[in-house]
Amino acid sequence: MTEVRVDLPSAEATRALGAALARVLRAGDLLILTGDLGAGKTTFTQGLGTALHVRGQIASPTFIVAREHAPLPRPDGSLGPGLVHVDAYRLGGLDDLDALDLDASLDESVTVVEWGRGLAETLTEDRLEIELVRPRGGALDLDHPEAGVRHATLRGVGARWADVDLDAVVADQRPADT
Repeated sequence: MTEVRVDLPSAEATRALGAALARVLRAGDLLILTGDLGAGKTTFTQGLGTALHVRGQIASPTFIVAREHAPLPRPDGSLGPGLVHVDAYRLGGLDDLDALDLDASLDESVTVVEWGRGLAETLTEDRLEIELVRPRGGALDLDHPEAGVRHATLRGVGARWADVDLDAVVADQRPADT
């Protein structure tokens, strides 16, 4: 299992992390996002969705539980994977997750499950776990001056992630050494 930690000083940095990861994602990839309210899970997914070139605005799927975003043609005319964005916060357990029938779209889309720890691991052995942490007492707005620096820890689990150099993927997200 590989693990990388990245500082996220702003909402834009959080979106940029999602965009950086989009470069290595492919259909069938599962991302499980964990973090307190206001940690940046949806903000991360916005950057990911923009970089994947998917249809529709990326917003928290809290009340509808899951949103599917079809791929749009990329600048070169090709189509990448779609995006399935799930909020598992209100799910009561594995039966509720199974009812979403995520396995049907798992092979053709990148699937992001917010609040998925303890549930979504059953979907596949290969996954990217991303834990977003905001400082205790910090403002919920990522761009608020008192918000403090959030952190993301990325853990690749399974054979899919064994050869992915997550450190290289997030290298642009780290400040240059002085």
